[in-house]
Amino acid sequence: MIQSILRAAVWIAFCAAALSMPRSSADALMRYHVTDPPFPSITYGIQAFLWWDHGYAGRDLDWVRLMVFSHVKQTFAWEDIEPFEGHFIFERADAIIDEVERRGLRLVARLSDAPDWTHPALGARKTGGFIDAPPDDLALFARYCGALAERYRGRIAAYQIWNEPNLAREWGGRTPDAGGYVALLAACSRAIRQHDRHAILISAGLAPTGTHDAEATPDDVFLQQLYDAGFAQFIDVVGLNAPGYNHPPEVSPDEAEANGSQRFFTFRRVEDMRRIMIRNGDAARQAAILEMGWTTDPIHPEYTWFAVDETTQADYLVRAYQYAAAHWQPWVGLMSMIYLADPNWTENDEEYWWSITRPNGATLPAFIALANMAKVCGARLIPERDPGSPEALGLVPVDPCA
Repeated sequence: MIQSILRAAVWIAFCAAALSMPRSSADALMRYHVTDPPFPSITYGIQAFLWWDHGYAGRDLDWVRLMVFSHVKQTFAWEDIEPFEGHFIFERADAIIDEVERRGLRLVARLSDAPDWTHPALGARKTGGFIDAPPDDLALFARYCGALAERYRGRIAAYQIWNEPNLAREWGGRTPDAGGYVALLAACSRAIRQHDRHAILISAGLAPTGTHDAEATPDDVFLQQLYDAGFAQFIDVVGLNAPGYNHPPEVSPDEAEANGSQRFFTFRRVEDMRRIMIRNGDAARQAAILEMGWTTDPIHPEYTWFAVDETTQADYLVRAYQYAAAHWQPWVGLMSMIYLADPNWTENDEEYWWSITRPNGATLPAFIALANMAKVCGARLIPERDPGSPEALGLVPVDPCA
């Protein structure tokens, strides 16, 4: 207990010193140029899979509360809500939002997963070499976005519009098209803003990659293409993804490159993306990290080369949040990590190995470490807690930052 108190005191003192540092010496990324940030910095979030309940959705939301996280990200798949043109099914979305609100949490809705009827020439999803595809008629997507915003005005805190459009597999198997994504973003953004002007609009997170061909566009190149296509007028927050690969969170892109690795194989890759924001005169805008994590995958060769063990996963995730709190306030607001496990996953699913829980209800070291770590959100500090404390056991509730 004494060690935990000492660690908390050191961490609070460190953060207080970082926040009080002269801005001229701590503002290389122009973080203090952010004005009117939509999210408190840092806002703690995690992606869950609540749609097909199986009786576990309430448990998973209780876990979010126990972690003292304030935001839960959930995919509101277009194909589930409008399976046939003009036929909307809102019952499950209603239930999820009710449960989120009942626990005092806030929802980030990811809008993606277009139904097959919106792009008939492509055939079925996942059988034609792609996971998602934009609709042939963007007015259909606008109608879907508007229907959600009208029904859930004031109840959905933020919308993430699409996912990883710099990958062909998220763009109907076609070559990624920044201009095409901006057109889709604009259609959805206008529809949401028509019905809910207070909802936070976030651009899609981009997959960190150096591949530049018909299958992918590098994330930094794609972000510049988004600026060239005028995407900033349609969003409140720039969405970024930050998987750490096999590097510790403190390793900079420059250090990785100097050691023979790639810049995009680092958690701090987002600093490269921030510099693109600055070069485009967008230093006043906040960014959100929509996916962050480290995998423990021992099965899939495309992931095993950068897998870490469960103890290291826990350590790196805590250190990632600590690094952001000390160095990225206030230009990074929401930091949403992956994942609370989908109850349907098995070890054959690569996503299984990124998660901090297991489908059978087991929690991994990362869950415990993240729940009990110190948290910094603006001027508020939530101290580290002992795993055996009443707060850690859920006997005494702790209000998350929001």
